[in-house]
Amino acid sequence: MKMLMVGDVVGKLGCRTLLEYLPKLKNAFSPDLIIVNGENAADNGRGITQAITKEWFEHGVDVITLGNHTWAKPEIFDFIDGEPRLIRPLNYPIGTPGEGYSLLSTENGLVAVISLMGRTFMSSLLRCPFQAVDEALKEIPSSAMVVVDFHAETTSEKQSLAWYLDGRVSAVIGTHTHVQTADERILKKGTGYLTDVGMVGPYDGVIGMEKEAVIRRYLTQLPVRFEVADGRTQFNAVYLEVDPESKKTKKINRVHIDDDTPFID
Repeated sequence: MKMLMVGDVVGKLGCRTLLEYLPKLKNAFSPDLIIVNGENAADNGRGITQAITKEWFEHGVDVITLGNHTWAKPEIFDFIDGEPRLIRPLNYPIGTPGEGYSLLSTENGLVAVISLMGRTFMSSLLRCPFQAVDEALKEIPSSAMVVVDFHAETTSEKQSLAWYLDGRVSAVIGTHTHVQTADERILKKGTGYLTDVGMVGPYDGVIGMEKEAVIRRYLTQLPVRFEVADGRTQFNAVYLEVDPESKKTKKINRVHIDDDTPFID
């Protein structure tokens, strides 16, 4: 089972970059499943719209995960309940609109994709992600391969969840910090892990935002309006091969493309 998970897509430039590289990566990897984090996809880098959601699905994305900017665009309340492949963090309070995981049938088996959000330096209203994923795994068929998008701030929380789930899920892939880490590995019991997959969009900004504004915020400590940067681009993802029988990851490779490191088909 071949899977491609794409990091946080940021703003209009990120959306354009995603659609530019998806056909090339499909040709290179022939993935059975494509997962994309879309919580920063709207023009201002916060939230996602129905138009973006529809466009990505039309271009072959299978599941869209979200995060702390899930509700940034009020229109999401109009369509999230009707789109099971658009998943918000599972550990939002009970009764929150939408679903926290999606179950998909593929030619190579059943796959569950779970969206989770960390609590350290994040929202205090979130339920415990460890307990929430335990509950979900009781509902998900044991025949399913399981991939977790853990949208969290700290490396320690991400690593802790991965070790906690080792052998119980196929992969735990981190999102949110927008900087790809170089620690991809397969844990002792077969769970693939990467602390952060990185982002898609501006290459010369600060985590996707226009750098001068961010620097001014640090210099002055005053409120500054952030805008999504323009110019050169980057694309970050992770490629996984999972054995449908054992549900274990057999291969994990980072994918990094930028204007200094061009894509070679």
